[in-house]
Amino acid sequence: MSSTEQIATTDIAPVQKARKKRPFGFYLAGFWVALILFLAVFGDFLPGPQWDESFYDSLGVAPFHQSHILGTTLDGYDMYSGLVHGARLSVFVALVAVIVGGAIGTVIGVASAYFRGKIDVVITMAFNIMLSIPNLVLSLALISVLAYSDENNPASTTRRVGVLMLSLTIVIIPILGRIARGATLQWSSREFVLASKSMGTTNFTIIRKHILPNVAPAILAIGFLAIGSVIIVEGSLAVLGIGVPGGGSWGSMLANGRGNIAFSPWEVYLPAGAIALTVISCNWFGDYVRKALDQRESKI
Repeated sequence: MSSTEQIATTDIAPVQKARKKRPFGFYLAGFWVALILFLAVFGDFLPGPQWDESFYDSLGVAPFHQSHILGTTLDGYDMYSGLVHGARLSVFVALVAVIVGGAIGTVIGVASAYFRGKIDVVITMAFNIMLSIPNLVLSLALISVLAYSDENNPASTTRRVGVLMLSLTIVIIPILGRIARGATLQWSSREFVLASKSMGTTNFTIIRKHILPNVAPAILAIGFLAIGSVIIVEGSLAVLGIGVPGGGSWGSMLANGRGNIAFSPWEVYLPAGAIALTVISCNWFGDYVRKALDQRESKI
């Protein structure tokens, strides 16, 4: 074997070994997340009844029925179609809240930690105040104020969903902003960053080339955990009666079916199972990315 082939074999071996180290749960979680994303994007093109169509001749049908694979609610709504439609709304709300909140929180956290001074004190205090308020309570307060409705002036579904995403985005900002700030404090004191400063490199270039690429993995790891948290908060708000109305999300399906658990328990178990599996899968990915990040940082 030539020296070139030996080097190539030496370089490939650690990669193959790292791939073999991935546990079986990684593939299970990946399969579930991919399935949910597929249903959220292509659910309308799949065969099945409309999610808001009531079948009065099939009220409270149990799962594995010939016409309704996952059964129906006591009001005659198909559970399979409801879960597919609920995946779209629940995932969309969670992704928008985490992506937008993460982007805003990252910018604020990185700028605060990099430039320090009084602005860092103010931002840190604001983050601490927001984090001291429970996520569910903060979301509940924001939705109650911004999407208030009563019998004479009901809030539209679009407004409720928009305010829900806004409130969850505000909840995510201090969480990921705090992570971005801590990671920036760690990386801004590294030798290559100090060397760039001594060479006269602009602050924007240093942040773009040296800080953000190293902060991003930590944000990604916590972002997966935040997606699961947002889905849980959305479901909790729906159970409290201020989430997405009409059974449009998993949480709303759970809220609508909780009164029928004695007669048709699948109305509760199926959306609760979908929420649980999605949250577990997202948390698993977050833990996997965090462990990979710890190994990466130990080598630098």
